[in-house]
Amino acid sequence: MEAFKRYRDIGIVVLLLVVPFFVLRANMSKPENLNGMDRVILRVSAPIEFGASSIARGISSLFSDYVYLVDVKSDNERLSYENARLKETVHRLEQREFENRELRRLLQLREATPGDTVSAQVVGSDFTEFFRVTRVILDRGGKNVRPRLPVISPDGVVGTTLHVAGDSVDVQLTVDAAFKVDVEDERTHARGILRGTGDPTRYACKVEDVDSRDEVWEGDLLVTSGKGNLFPRGIPVAKVMKVNRQELGRDQEVEAKPTVDFSRLDAVLILVTPLVDERVDPKTAKGGK
Repeated sequence: MEAFKRYRDIGIVVLLLVVPFFVLRANMSKPENLNGMDRVILRVSAPIEFGASSIARGISSLFSDYVYLVDVKSDNERLSYENARLKETVHRLEQREFENRELRRLLQLREATPGDTVSAQVVGSDFTEFFRVTRVILDRGGKNVRPRLPVISPDGVVGTTLHVAGDSVDVQLTVDAAFKVDVEDERTHARGILRGTGDPTRYACKVEDVDSRDEVWEGDLLVTSGKGNLFPRGIPVAKVMKVNRQELGRDQEVEAKPTVDFSRLDAVLILVTPLVDERVDPKTAKGGK
């Protein structure tokens, strides 16, 4: 039994050495020099060689695809990181451009506003349950800031300073029910008193004392009239949203929306020019007219 195994192993070794030799010799021989044995070997070995070649190509292709996919995944991860980094850079640049644009608008407003002003940043806000801003808090901005000073932004009237405590200032907004300012229609110069509604669900104002004979239309811009010795004339306050016209002798009912978006408010100007004492007789304050 052991002798059989030994001869079998020797036979297998010889076969493995001899068969490739004859196959190689048959493949290297010229067609006209092939003998019968060579043709048999080629006919038998051709399918085997084709199958082995196909398997080798498949394995090579699979390996190449794997390496390619690994590289693609690596490239995708790198490109995703670069894309995220570029998006963040673009976002920062856009934010910086927005801030610069707002600062330029604030500077232009400062140059166009009569009297002394100080700039201040919004450092806090109070909200209703409907996410409407009811009050904003400013950094003090200067030692001469006191209550009842006008607060404006490039978009229009924000309100008036209410409380000054330490380094912060509370601002009463135009939508506050206790706020009022004398306004006029920019188009027709119709006058009225704008008051906040105090509505917690929306930013809204109403305009009182608008004569029924005055022309006021939806979409008209209401600006400060300059009366009352508080705000300079011509600063936007609100846009007319609805007009309920009344019969002659009764004031019109006018609803308006502030021009300032309090939820996006960032920087403002406080007018610190001394106010005329409101207890002075109006005729005297107007030059005796």
